[in-house]
Amino acid sequence: MSPIEILQAFNSCYQKIQTIAQNENWLLLIADKKIDPEAATHLGDVLHYLTEAMGCVEEIVEVKFNQETER
Repeated sequence: MSPIEILQAFNSCYQKIQTIAQNENWLLLIADKKIDPEAATHLGDVLHYLTEAMGCVEEIVEVKFNQETER
């Protein structure tokens, strides 16, 4: 996988998880305490760490893009 493919995969995961975090059924599960309330925190943590990972890979993609542009 190239860095841009990795970044695209991370972004796809982020979008899917964000969709779950905003889903009415997910929010009801938490509100009704049918699942551990910490689940919302864990999901937020996942989004945070994915964002951090994407930022790291983004730097590599930008450097590679800039090197190719300079040629």
